[in-house]
Amino acid sequence: MSPADPSTPAARDLPRRLREALQEADFTVEAVAALLGPTAHAALGRNETTPGLRRTGGGSPLETLTRLFLLQAPVAAAEAEAALPGLVDRLAAEGILERSVGQVAARLDVRPYSAADGAGAGGADRALWVVSDLTPGLDGAPTRVGADHVLGISSASTSLAQLTLRHPVERALDLGTGCGVQALHLATHARRVVATDVNRRALRVARLNAALNEADAVEVREGSYFEPVAGEEFDLIATNPPFVISPATGERLVYRDSGLPGDRVVEDIVRAAPRHLAPGGWCQVLANWVIADGTPWDERLAGWLDEECDALVVQREVLDPAAYVELWLKDAGHHGGPDYAQRYDTWLSWLEDQGVEAIGFGWVDLRRRTGSEPGGRVVDLLEWPFEVEQPIAPAIAAWATSAGLAAALGDDDVLAATRLVARADVRQETLGAVGAEDPETVVLRQQLGFRRARTADTVEAALVGACDGDLTVGQVLDALAQLLERDPGATRATYLPVVRELVAQGYLGV
Repeated sequence: MSPADPSTPAARDLPRRLREALQEADFTVEAVAALLGPTAHAALGRNETTPGLRRTGGGSPLETLTRLFLLQAPVAAAEAEAALPGLVDRLAAEGILERSVGQVAARLDVRPYSAADGAGAGGADRALWVVSDLTPGLDGAPTRVGADHVLGISSASTSLAQLTLRHPVERALDLGTGCGVQALHLATHARRVVATDVNRRALRVARLNAALNEADAVEVREGSYFEPVAGEEFDLIATNPPFVISPATGERLVYRDSGLPGDRVVEDIVRAAPRHLAPGGWCQVLANWVIADGTPWDERLAGWLDEECDALVVQREVLDPAAYVELWLKDAGHHGGPDYAQRYDTWLSWLEDQGVEAIGFGWVDLRRRTGSEPGGRVVDLLEWPFEVEQPIAPAIAAWATSAGLAAALGDDDVLAATRLVARADVRQETLGAVGAEDPETVVLRQQLGFRRARTADTVEAALVGACDGDLTVGQVLDALAQLLERDPGATRATYLPVVRELVAQGYLGV
């Protein structure tokens, strides 16, 4: 069941009253975590509710709301009334609760939410609540989601929130909004947010979430992909599209299945997004893509990228076809079902027929160039399965700055005359036998952002250490050549390209 449209007069005060009740009960991420304690909280993260039920039997409003929505356990009607004064019957009429004799149960999830997204006090520190469909599969119960299921907070949604840039913008687009969580984040730093989706249930939930969290900047529109915003431009587009690569047999789960073959939905978005970006605007996509037999993943995705955009594409994870099918069959609640093996075989056979060697997961970040920037277009396709600092958004912004600087320093004479500074978080590690005079390997490692690491020879390591802004790059290289008894011209010819790489990768800046 869907909640009523909160824009109608009859429902207009419901989000306000519900918000007040949640605030009064201190139904926040921090309070719930403290109530459950580390053991029960971790168990709930594994979809197990028993430890949580043992911790929430006292009948306080916070315990009642935690049992009702997060643990999906029925509560006594009197306790529900105490936690949601004057709202139980109204929420039942709207399809959020279900009331029986003496008990109340949740039909939709209402959960506190807070995620580090780099937006500061306006975003990450603000208590939010997100309405969605109930979490399937609690305590191992066989639960299959409906075709118009409205997904709540997930690892994908938090990943996109941490990826999305948080600088102030005029207009932002949440493409395929679902429950609207990305729109809530965008509303903290965009004057106007448009949220689109083809799922009408999702649109109603997104409107309710915007009203519940007083996100007045959010406008919700129905339609497929960019159709609702035809001819419009945005400073920032964030999207977690229905990217699951499946044979499109059986029911289609709108929140994850596009209905298009293979990874076509991601390709279409990446190709179409530049037409909807204002100069200097960004599009950030969380996605899956096909790794085809005989074709490198980066070569294939490079063909999708617009010539007017800088691009950073990061492949974070690779799954073989069998692991991929298992993941998404379990997500839909089919694991252990009577037709599980048949579905598994059909999906796996289809991937084999399509020549799919593996499936990549990661990010596509596009930035439309303004036309006035020095240097040429920058494209970086990076395989990076390693741990990164979260939120990663500031590192994405730093990449653009570093890549742009490296492009602007494309002339060797200009680069040699530039004073560079080593990034403060870069550390030098040396590896070698105990007691050896010289290390076998020198590694330069960033402590923040992508936490990149690269091996370096003596000259490169010494150059980074000497870059403190006092001397130009040419002066540093000449001094090192003299110290190491090398030819100055040959040293410049060899290491100026290396310096440019160090700038592009963020080890050196101005």
